Amino acid sequence: MRPINAQACSSRVSADVIVIGAGHAGLATSYLLTEAGLSHVVLERGETANAWKTERWDSLRLLTPSWLTRLPGARYLDGANNDFMHVSELADFLDGYAKAFRLPVITGANVTSLRRRRGIFEAHTASEVWRAKAVVLASGAFNKPAVPKIAKQMPDSLIQMTPFDYRSPDSVATDGVLIVGASATGLQLADELVTAGRKVTLAVGEHVRMPRRYRGEDIFYWLHKSGIHDQRYDELDDLERGRSLPSPQLMGRRSPDLDLNDLQKRGVQLTGKLLGCREESLLFSGGLRNVCALADLKMARLLNQIDAVADAEGAVQAGELAPTHVEDSPPVSLNIRESGINTVIWATGFKPDYSWLHVPVLNHKGRLRHDGGVLVCPGLYALGLPLLRRRKSSFIFGIEDDARDIVSHLTTFLKTDIRSSAHDLYSDPHTRASARRRA
Repeated sequence: MRPINAQACSSRVSADVIVIGAGHAGLATSYLLTEAGLSHVVLERGETANAWKTERWDSLRLLTPSWLTRLPGARYLDGANNDFMHVSELADFLDGYAKAFRLPVITGANVTSLRRRRGIFEAHTASEVWRAKAVVLASGAFNKPAVPKIAKQMPDSLIQMTPFDYRSPDSVATDGVLIVGASATGLQLADELVTAGRKVTLAVGEHVRMPRRYRGEDIFYWLHKSGIHDQRYDELDDLERGRSLPSPQLMGRRSPDLDLNDLQKRGVQLTGKLLGCREESLLFSGGLRNVCALADLKMARLLNQIDAVADAEGAVQAGELAPTHVEDSPPVSLNIRESGINTVIWATGFKPDYSWLHVPVLNHKGRLRHDGGVLVCPGLYALGLPLLRRRKSSFIFGIEDDARDIVSHLTTFLKTDIRSSAHDLYSDPHTRASARRRA
């Protein structure tokens, strides 16, 4: 479907706005751009919701309960409110959303280059060049697995995988598995593999521990009710730190809680952070006890904050949460042959792919330079990144507020002379205040 009022000229097509990516962020943006009467197109490299359809393992469910699954103008109504959507259900929801609102999504339109010439952006695909005054990058933050450099130290005898390679326990050999990373992905894969009878070792680095249910409600109920998820990016003392926090140790199921204690009871061996490999030995940090104690302490602080809200609601009293159990002497090295490990799964996070972005908006770490999604290049925006404008920014239910802010700013930008807007990129009061503080 072509964008509203699009004008085609041979291989060049023009619109007010180009949105790159037809995941939940891109679709929400498209809905709001349509609402604002702006001609636009959504360019998607694969199908709508492509990452959810092709880059996730078979059993994955959302970490958030179904009652929180919503986009501008629609919410998920199938199933029980406290169920957790399977990825296939989410893909169907996003497909249906795009069709119901007749959003101008063009699938199979992989953007190979985005440039800006004389104030106009040009997005190149295999068959067309799209031109627009504004672009929204909604391609996501999880395009590539973030595999550490120590992966190059692993011997050839070890099979190395990322969550993009994993589909089910059948993807993994029947011998031992080392999972590196103990955030949501690492714990879920450990749970699935140990249930399938694999011998699992889990290398644990920094993590965020969180109970699935607390005081009679899902933890997301309290995060939502307490306003924690609505905390703005410009209210944080250490924004960079907040944006780099790992995902919470949760799984999309009501019970029982999935944590390191549960996994150990079922036979998973814990080690500290993987440091490297020397000959036939895997080397681990000796700081496992401290890492787990710090995660427990931070969880207690979060729950104390929630308690104030739960007490006011008269919620049931909290049950006791046991501290993370750590052996007296967790291993700091494992012989690969003796331990039976033949597969390493790098559950070490993800990162965006901006190899196609030829506009000078990246810092020395390859991250976008932006203030709440407003990039340093006039007319260029981003959505769907962790803690972009609020703590809930990376969640599906959190995209609407961010997208409304960005579309509002974008609309003002298009109505304003580009020269003047370049001197005042930040139009909303929160962002202006933030910019002044950082100046």
